[in-house]
Order: sequence, then C-alpha cells, then structure tokens
Amino acid sequence: MSTIKLGATYKDVITGFQGVATGHVRYLTGCNQALIQPEAKDGDFKEAYWIDEQRLERVGGATITLDNEASPGFDKAPPMR
Repeated sequence: MSTIKLGATYKDVITGFQGVATGHVRYLTGCNQALIQPEAKDGDFKEAYWIDEQRLERVGGATITLDNEASPGFDKAPPMR
C-alpha cells in the first residue's frame, strides 16, 4: 500500500531533490513512483521527475489542496486536429 500523499512535500534521500507530490502511479511490478514537482523560483518553472516511492521521505507538515469544483481540468484546451 502506498504511503504517498498527494500535495505533500517529499525529498529524494539519494539526490536531495525536493518538491510536492502531484502524481502517483502503481505498477504491476511494484515499482511505485511519485511525480515530484519542485517549487518555482522567480517564476522559472522547474521540471518534475518520477521518483521511486522507497527513495522519498516526507518533509514538512503542510499539504497543498486544490478546489477542483469550478475548474476540474487543466486550464488550457486540448489540441485540435
């Protein structure tokens, strides 16, 4: 069972990479991963990375939550053919 909480901040114990868990995937093989999005500095977005669960430790206590009632999807329209 996964211990990853979406919206919580995690740190990769091997690389020190840190950010908020914005996605989670469970594989048949058991190599479950979380998508970790680092904080943007000065409006410069950083790339998110999929990291194995067992490499992550939770840091900080606050969890980010989003209200998806009014806008449940991404803010851009899908590409049209």
